[in-house]
Amino acid sequence: MKHYYSTVDGVILTHSDIEEKNFLETITLHFERAREKGGFDIAEIILPNYNFTKVMGFTEDDTFELEEYAKNNAPLIWELAKEHGGINNA
Repeated sequence: MKHYYSTVDGVILTHSDIEEKNFLETITLHFERAREKGGFDIAEIILPNYNFTKVMGFTEDDTFELEEYAKNNAPLIWELAKEHGGINNA
């Protein structure tokens, strides 16, 4: 991931540039949380559909909260991605 967005309750969110594939613009959100015994919990969501592509270590309740956070912050993340890097064609 390229761009730092936030840290909330120990969960760091970064996001990609806008990627265009098959005429659809997407952004990948990467959530990461350090584990007490080492390693990281990881989740990735693809905007605009909010599909999880990876989930390791987060509970079902956690993923629900991550999805809600993504939905609530998506407009700003799209704006930041446009400012940071524009659109990459995949």
